[in-house]
Amino acid sequence: MRHGGWGSGRGIGRRGGGVGSAIGFLRAQISYEVVRTRYLTLDRFDAGMVNDLYAEMREEAEAVVRLGAPDETLVETRNAFMRYRGQGHEITVPLPVGTFGPDDGAALAGWFAEAYSALFSRTIPNLTVEALTWTLSLATDRPGTEAAPSVQTHYRPEPLGQRKLFDPASGAWIEAAVHARSELRPGAEIPGPAVIVEDETTTLVTNGFGATINRLGQIVLARKETAA
Repeated sequence: MRHGGWGSGRGIGRRGGGVGSAIGFLRAQISYEVVRTRYLTLDRFDAGMVNDLYAEMREEAEAVVRLGAPDETLVETRNAFMRYRGQGHEITVPLPVGTFGPDDGAALAGWFAEAYSALFSRTIPNLTVEALTWTLSLATDRPGTEAAPSVQTHYRPEPLGQRKLFDPASGAWIEAAVHARSELRPGAEIPGPAVIVEDETTTLVTNGFGATINRLGQIVLARKETAA
């Protein structure tokens, strides 16, 4: 017997579903990542080589990002892929943005030890640390999307009608309520089975799910909790 609230298993249906990727592309950060392979051991750290490498990477990345964001503030992120000598895999080590000095090999070794310990809860003493790959990511400094505020008042909208649907789970034809998305206000609760129709797409709310409309007008699908 099905009852009560809706638990885990959630999905979001945004307005303009048919062009969602295009909308997301226009709103997303503009970013570009450059990757270079330069092998060195941290006990023989070559600050000049690393500084020159990052200067070249920054120039390449900025030339691309500025095509779409000529005046925006840009955020630079650096990482290096390092390992203990003899290991077959590297780990990602965040690096600060700035100019390295000739004695900064010890600092990189320390950052590597912190990252390694966080992953494996230990370090390996007396082993040389190798850096193999260097990355630089440059992105516009745009705020992320905020979570939708909660809706305090909920209601059950009247359907426009009914439609027969084939339910592959039961192997039978079932009656599903039909709702027009344009008529649904924030707080609407629609138990499955139902279909929500709009110009770009149709959202199917299966028998095991329910739908609500959040404050942003998005369809939130959540699996119904069940009990014997």
